[in-house]
Amino acid sequence: MHLSIRSFPARLLVICSLAPIPGYSQTLQHRPPPTPGTPTTPPVKAEPAHPTVPAGTSLQVEITRQYPMKAGEALEGRLMHPIFVDGKLVVPANTMLSGKVVALRPDKKMRLNGRLRGDFTPFDDAEVRFDRLLLTGKALPIATASAANGAPVLFLSTPGAKPKQSLIASEWASAKARLHQQIAFITDPGRGERAKQLLYHQLPYHPQRIAAHTAWSFELTAPLELLDEPPIVANADPAAESARPGKAETWSVHALLMGGLSSASAKPGDPVNALVVEPVYDKDKSLVVPQGSRLVGKVTSAKAARSFGRNGKLRFTFQQVRFPEGFNRQVEGSLAGAATEKAQNLQLDAEGTISPKNQASAIAPILLTMLAGRALDQDGNVTAQTGVASNGFGLVGRIVGVAAGNRNLAAGIGFYAAGLSFYDNFLRSGRDVIFPKDTRIEIETTPLRAPVLTPSGQ
Repeated sequence: MHLSIRSFPARLLVICSLAPIPGYSQTLQHRPPPTPGTPTTPPVKAEPAHPTVPAGTSLQVEITRQYPMKAGEALEGRLMHPIFVDGKLVVPANTMLSGKVVALRPDKKMRLNGRLRGDFTPFDDAEVRFDRLLLTGKALPIATASAANGAPVLFLSTPGAKPKQSLIASEWASAKARLHQQIAFITDPGRGERAKQLLYHQLPYHPQRIAAHTAWSFELTAPLELLDEPPIVANADPAAESARPGKAETWSVHALLMGGLSSASAKPGDPVNALVVEPVYDKDKSLVVPQGSRLVGKVTSAKAARSFGRNGKLRFTFQQVRFPEGFNRQVEGSLAGAATEKAQNLQLDAEGTISPKNQASAIAPILLTMLAGRALDQDGNVTAQTGVASNGFGLVGRIVGVAAGNRNLAAGIGFYAAGLSFYDNFLRSGRDVIFPKDTRIEIETTPLRAPVLTPSGQ
């Protein structure tokens, strides 16, 4: 049989195509059925039926009226800031909560300060616990730790940039500001309550009250499952405000300090971390800073309080945002606002530096010294002069000075009060800036170059 050379490659191709290839052979036999209990598709993570606020979520609650300072007293307060879960609003601000005073703790510093001035009231701090959240007409039980850090809240915000002033002009402006504060103390609403408190502090003993607008910070100790979807709350769009014509777009990031800060111990370069608690959207409604991100920064300036009434100063900035997905972006963020204890009487300048306001005044010591000297004048009524001279040590000093009828004793009580006032205004150490853990802050930062995430459904 004769085979042509031209047909040989074709035959070889047919033979190779019919031969089985190792590792790729198939069979028509049925595959064994899957083992019972073995999933045939990847497991799908079950979504919770209702939104759940995780344990460890920080809450800030403020009471809107005053309450008696006693254990067991029922309290009602409002949520100062909204709560977000996975970038969605689940509990709006001003949601009501209920709780009670669980214990009273002695305030030793206030007691000593009062006794030096003739006030023997046993000052206490209230330890409170809120255990009910009133949402959509239903009272939801919540598990929280008790809190004893209550204090009236002062909201700081940066003013506009101020022109440079000379030392004399700056001191004159400060004096006018203090004068306006003193006038406001008399004319602003609530003057009746302030007058009553002034009268109380003249007495050797008076009832205590938990002041209106006192706020506490605490954390959930167990997850909170919400039964219904929260109502839609119409809020102003901060992105629209920051995107006005002629104004560069800026973002306001609301966060909580993850550790305490104090001008007494902080040093330049110390790390500062804050947890973002509200998602930030740009003007195009794109998510640019998701909830749960971490702001990383450092202390840029710190000065501890010193003697002769020199107050401390503190400034910190943020240079990086770390997203939950694991990557970082560089930012430039400075402090634009904070919620602090009103008693600290802090102020925030345009550069983001925080410092206590200067409350020193020479008027009170001079006035008390002049009144004390009246008792040594030999012309005039002894009772009137001793009563006026012994002012400054409360009702106790006035009663002792008048009852004794002794000019030297009355003058001594008066000079003692003048000395305390002089020490408070000029000799004692100034006040430090203290930001406890979970202090609510607002950071103003420039936009990132591109959005990080896109909200679901867009």
